[in-house]
Amino acid sequence: MSKGRTEVVSVKILPNETGHPPGKLADAEMIFETEAGPLSGLKLIGFAVWERRNGGRNVTFPARQYSVDGERRSFALLRPANGELSAQEAVRTLILEAYSRVETQV
Repeated sequence: MSKGRTEVVSVKILPNETGHPPGKLADAEMIFETEAGPLSGLKLIGFAVWERRNGGRNVTFPARQYSVDGERRSFALLRPANGELSAQEAVRTLILEAYSRVETQV
């Protein structure tokens, strides 16, 4: 990314109104709102907010499922570029904060 250009990201929350599957609270999309740049006007889908058994919340990231010898596995589509797992924590926090705002409006 060149200097002087700022990526702006918003989160759209789509509440799970059907209650299926159990524990799934909402789907979430990250929308890239830049004036220019390769991500301008795009959105990344596949995030979900889940209720944990202990009452907390968790965010799952976009993934693709595949099979190896009949065993189902997932391939994460959004990964830290530098190997730092903390990079995903910022996205998780952003989505949980957006969900909390939507939840208080209902």
